[in-house]
Amino acid sequence: MSRSSLTLWLALTAPLVFSACATIGPPQPPSLDLPKPPTDLRALRKGDRVILTWTIPTVTTDRQTIRVLGPTRICRGTASLKDCGTPVGETTTPLPPSASQSGKQKAAASYADTFPATLESDAQSASAAYAVEVLNRDGRGAGLSNLARVPLVHTLPPPQDFQAQVTSQGVVLSWTSNLPPTDPEKPIHYVYRVYRRQEGERQPALVGEQPAGSDTRLTLTDSAFEWERTYEYHAAVATVIAEPNKTAVQVEGDDTPEVKIFADDIFPPAVPSGLQAVFSGPGQLPFIDLVWAPVTDADLGGYNVYRHEEGTAIKLNSEPVKTPAYRDTTVESGKRYFYSVSAVDVRGNESARSEEASEAVP
Repeated sequence: MSRSSLTLWLALTAPLVFSACATIGPPQPPSLDLPKPPTDLRALRKGDRVILTWTIPTVTTDRQTIRVLGPTRICRGTASLKDCGTPVGETTTPLPPSASQSGKQKAAASYADTFPATLESDAQSASAAYAVEVLNRDGRGAGLSNLARVPLVHTLPPPQDFQAQVTSQGVVLSWTSNLPPTDPEKPIHYVYRVYRRQEGERQPALVGEQPAGSDTRLTLTDSAFEWERTYEYHAAVATVIAEPNKTAVQVEGDDTPEVKIFADDIFPPAVPSGLQAVFSGPGQLPFIDLVWAPVTDADLGGYNVYRHEEGTAIKLNSEPVKTPAYRDTTVESGKRYFYSVSAVDVRGNESARSEEASEAVP
């Protein structure tokens, strides 16, 4: 290319080169670095403690990734909270490990607040409002989270002398009632609640409830468990306020200490009853048919059949008989046989033997 042609080409392409560069917009204001207030604050009351949980913010109000968080203020009031005022507590919530890179990972924070008994009330509408305010490293925040409310009804201490005993019918829970008499003129009453937690699990399951009454010793039987497992039981008193045309307010008090038991099934099934023996034989191989009333235990594995003439009885079956009937084809003419049956469960526990029934072979 000649020098004159190169000069002409540069003159024509220069505007295109400069026009391809990015356009610089107006300058953006610096980020205030204010954490975005949580919107999922939850509050759960247990006795005089309130457990608060919320998602730790990872972005600012202007959608910038947070790199450093300051403390979080815990705010409480009996009216609607417009600002935190004097916080009832403060906690530090570190950012999730990858929050500074992605800004997308969610992690939860929690705080346990204990409020004084002077706040408690028997009014169904009485409640406390909670909020949290997450601050930046300079101690500034963008405002309160959503409000979470808890009722302020009085709670009562757990029952006394809570015990658990394994029986053939299930785990029998018992305790001594220490509740005041229920006033029928008031909408407030009390309920005992019993919980079961299998060893290795975190969440307990509700076994059942017992309303408070005049009895001082109360019991409840848990038959919905599995044998050969370890469980921990505890109980608590729930305060219930139910006024007409209003949703009932319920708050549980503190738990009893957990009682650990191993549900070892050492209990045999019921003893079979109604055993009958009937001979059949003319014109065919002689045999004696046995029938008896079925045992209804849920863990029944079958039956054992015993026979004797004189002396010690022997078991006729090698495996448990699955139905309440048995045919003995090993009988001989001129002899009288005495029979009894027992029930056995799936873990091998065997009942006592039934009353004997006898039959002669002609």
